[in-house]
Amino acid sequence: MTPSRRFNENWLPTFFDDFFDNEWMVRSKAAAPAMNVMENENDYKVEIAAPGMKKEDVNIHLDQDHNLVVSMEKKTENKEDDKKHSRYLRCEFSYSKFQQTLVLPDNVDKEKIHAAVNDGVLTIELPKLKPEDKIKTVKVIEVK
Repeated sequence: MTPSRRFNENWLPTFFDDFFDNEWMVRSKAAAPAMNVMENENDYKVEIAAPGMKKEDVNIHLDQDHNLVVSMEKKTENKEDDKKHSRYLRCEFSYSKFQQTLVLPDNVDKEKIHAAVNDGVLTIELPKLKPEDKIKTVKVIEVK
């Protein structure tokens, strides 16, 4: 231990930073959850890692440009259960806020998008328009 750490009252966080942030145990610095995007002939599927999230923590909407906006916010609670017997020396179990805007392909049926949170994964299903529905979405402008 270096002399500067020996006399520092906050030695514990520095010690743990050194322990967990080294070449054999690299700390993740990711600011956004992991995301998978899949496509098949009928739809697209987006999976976003959402550990500990409930449906109340998730907001999904289409913005004015018809982009899909996904935001998640986990509100942490301070528990006063057993404070007289123990205390945290380091606490990193918090997830504040995430927001991602996804530009949707033109062939997504925006009226039939649905989502669910299950086992720590947010799954968003984006059904594709059927060929006959694509024809209906074309608007002909009358020339006068």
